[in-house]
Amino acid sequence: MDSEQIRQTVATGLTFGQAVEAMKRGARIQRAGWNGKGMHVYLEDHISLVFKGGAGRGTPREYRPCMVLYTADGAHQPGWNASTPDVLAEDWQIVD
Repeated sequence: MDSEQIRQTVATGLTFGQAVEAMKRGARIQRAGWNGKGMHVYLEDHISLVFKGGAGRGTPREYRPCMVLYTADGAHQPGWNASTPDVLAEDWQIVD
């Protein structure tokens, strides 16, 4: 198990808005009911990738800040969007 999966809960019972505010300050957040071990969301404030397809191949691209989901299998998935149940939930927590 890597360090990303060994996270401890430091605050519980938060609304999505409270969790997002904490995330803006650098916290990692998750729903209490998520089944995947170690899953959490964090804010990536700068992403730079090299475009791989079509016209402009090999050109670096700069992306605006986005929420990233750290998945149960250890991948980082940029562009995560909360579902309506996620937004209305009050079981968000901050993880260390």
